[in-house]
Amino acid sequence: MKMKINPKKLSLQEKMSCVFILANMLVFLVTLLLFTGINSMSREIDMVYEDNMHLNELSDALTSVQDSMTDYLNAKTSDSLEEFYRNEQTYTEMVEELNDEIAGTAFLRMERSIRYMSQEYLDVVGQTIEAKRGRNVEKYRVRYENATQMYGYIDTYINSLNNERFRNNSENYSRLSDAFRRFETISILVLTVVIVGNVVLIIRFTGGMIRPLKGLATSADEVARGNFDVELIPVAAEDEIGIVTKAFNQMVVSIRQYIERLRQSMEIQQSLKEKELMMEAHLKDAQLKYLQAQINPHFLFNTLNAGAQLAMMEGADRTYDYVQNVAEFFRYNVKKGNETVTVREEIELVDNYIYILNVRFSGEIHYEKKIEESLLSIQMPGMILQPVVENCVNHGIREMEGKGKIWLKVYQEEDVVCISVRDNGKGISPEKIEKILNGTYREEKHVGGSNGIGMDNVIARLKLYSEMDDVMSIYSDGENHGTEFVIYLKKKEEGEPYHVQDHAG
Repeated sequence: MKMKINPKKLSLQEKMSCVFILANMLVFLVTLLLFTGINSMSREIDMVYEDNMHLNELSDALTSVQDSMTDYLNAKTSDSLEEFYRNEQTYTEMVEELNDEIAGTAFLRMERSIRYMSQEYLDVVGQTIEAKRGRNVEKYRVRYENATQMYGYIDTYINSLNNERFRNNSENYSRLSDAFRRFETISILVLTVVIVGNVVLIIRFTGGMIRPLKGLATSADEVARGNFDVELIPVAAEDEIGIVTKAFNQMVVSIRQYIERLRQSMEIQQSLKEKELMMEAHLKDAQLKYLQAQINPHFLFNTLNAGAQLAMMEGADRTYDYVQNVAEFFRYNVKKGNETVTVREEIELVDNYIYILNVRFSGEIHYEKKIEESLLSIQMPGMILQPVVENCVNHGIREMEGKGKIWLKVYQEEDVVCISVRDNGKGISPEKIEKILNGTYREEKHVGGSNGIGMDNVIARLKLYSEMDDVMSIYSDGENHGTEFVIYLKKKEEGEPYHVQDHAG
């Protein structure tokens, strides 16, 4: 199975080694090819005059045969004869190397003529030597003259062929010299291109390696200056630089996420702190209104006066019950106004409040309750229901002369606890409902008997407690059709910590 190499997964050392090996191998191969070409052309140039050298050697060997024959004829010594035979053997071997084919170029045909003339010449020379050794004077003289004449022909023919070859070889030499010079120029250009290409290759490789390092250095400098919104560096390879780049990108992302979580945490803490301060402000405002005699003196006077009259008319028991309810009512206002209470405690306060009003107004207020017992332990802010009931009394049924009714209902819809306070009074206009719900409704002065806690205070504390915007709905079908207030609470059982106070520590 053939294994594929992914260049992006190579290490820096492997990449650099591959680049330098490739560059050096390319230079080596080109140099080797150029060197081979130069050597080939040099051999061709050296072989240009090889034919002329061979013909010169052939002419010298012919002359040696003629001279050694003449020496032997003159001296007739064994040394001269031995010299003749050596020269004859040398010349014979050289003649055997000449062309023997009929066809071919003019030069080859001339070589063939020289070969056969030389063979005849050697036969005549041999006969001349034999005639001399046989002391046949007439015979060796004639043959000597024939050999000498043939020698002149052959030597002239060899010189003619040598001259022709020289002229042809000179043209070839000029052609080869020009080609050699052109090849040298081309070789220099090729080497220059290869070297420049290697330099460009190395520069591009090192540039590709340094470029992400420069980007990494720039981004790291920005991060060091506190700018964590730098763009992430693209990872082009899986080498050491790629690994460092990935780690840097992950570090930047982690820092951004940490800063974002820290910012969100600070925003949440700030929001909780603001809610806590607002809740404390509203609670303290409500408490101060009670503590600073915001409970209407007229309401307190009428209440105590009614108690005194009741004491004279009916005796101590009912007076005791009345005074006890009044005491419980004020005690709850003072002690529970700034606490989280249960629905049961709020309803008990409403019961006390209705009892007190019925004593004052001779039972003019009819009061009915419909409560799911399982919801009585649900927690809610203190002093919520009584101001709502008080609003129904003062603005809805106060002047109905015994026909006024109030219905209190506690029920559950999904995970929301609903508390409904409804009256059959004169109703509320849509404009007034809108102002009450958005907190812009203000009375010029408190109605007699009011505790001074406005609906805006009730709604604001409900929103802080429930952390919801929709904490109350007000319904009215028009004039003399009554009004219904519906309070929405998150389910929090008795003992479960109050969210805002818990975060406040």
